[in-house]
Amino acid sequence: MAMETPNHTQTVAGWAAHNSSGKIVPYTFKRRENGVNDVTIKVMYCGICHTDLHHVKNDWGITMYPVVPGHEITGVITKIGNNVKNFKVGDRVGVGCLAASCLECEFCKSSQENYCDQIQFTYNGIFWDGSVTYGGYSQMLVADHRYVVRVPDNLPMDAAAPLLCAGITVFSPMKDSQLLESPGKKVGIVGLGGLGHVAVKMAKAFGHHVTVISTSPSKEKEAKQRLGADDFIVSTNTEQMQRGKRTLDVILDTVSAKHSLGPILELLKVNGTLVVVGAPDKPIDLPSFPLIFGKRAVKGSMTGGMKETQEMMDVCGKHNITCDIEVIKPDQINEALDRLSKNDVRYRFVIDIAGRSKL
Repeated sequence: MAMETPNHTQTVAGWAAHNSSGKIVPYTFKRRENGVNDVTIKVMYCGICHTDLHHVKNDWGITMYPVVPGHEITGVITKIGNNVKNFKVGDRVGVGCLAASCLECEFCKSSQENYCDQIQFTYNGIFWDGSVTYGGYSQMLVADHRYVVRVPDNLPMDAAAPLLCAGITVFSPMKDSQLLESPGKKVGIVGLGGLGHVAVKMAKAFGHHVTVISTSPSKEKEAKQRLGADDFIVSTNTEQMQRGKRTLDVILDTVSAKHSLGPILELLKVNGTLVVVGAPDKPIDLPSFPLIFGKRAVKGSMTGGMKETQEMMDVCGKHNITCDIEVIKPDQINEALDRLSKNDVRYRFVIDIAGRSKL
């Protein structure tokens, strides 16, 4: 492992955390030269994901400092390698969580690169050349074109940025649960944050009856009137949870805090499925009885492959789905991370890296 290689000759300005205090400071580093399979991207916007918060504070014990976070990146291509045929200079593009994979395994060959056991991420990963990957909290990015997607022309670059993580994270299990082609299902969304609000928009666009499950009664008006949810259950309200028993076909759990899955499982019909997409840093409780007595399944899902990510972007373009965002400047990153830790954002912070309002 090396922070850089002799091929890392391009000096880049960015923002990094250097220890588990999680404080982000300006950081100058080097990126690799644009290779034959690479595209160089001028970063316009980068979303702030809950994963960024975990990484800068080393909550998961895997952070390699200094860490330059950011895997919800939109920008414009400024250079392409000789082998790149599907992009051109000037294209509006996005980079999500994935930076490299083995390209040879069954998952890579079936466009499920996110499940390759050699997957390397856009930041805090080890690239093919042995260097540490740095993310989108920076003014420029070099990416292998196989891990880049096109941003539809009708989507604003700032509000589209979080789709590269939050969007694909909820789209993939919806597709896996046949929710794209089978309208009329009863879908539950646990948590109304960065992931949850996009999940509500998608589920409604796909023609489903959507119930938001939240600990916050104050979010009911927002869920129904602004996002279009059909029902709202306060998970701490015993009566509401009782009325909701056995009413839902599929539930997406987007919550990143420790909680029990037992009460949520009771909301599923017999044979229902609960998909966990949030990533709490402590184990979640999974009692056996709600599983056994309802023939229910619990599964996980992590982002999506590149083909699926492009499909998600195109679907969002078709239905005009974007994230509800609060745009910040780079000198506000620390404040944003602090507010994110308190869930004080509606619903995603996006850093205006290039100092522009829209593109």
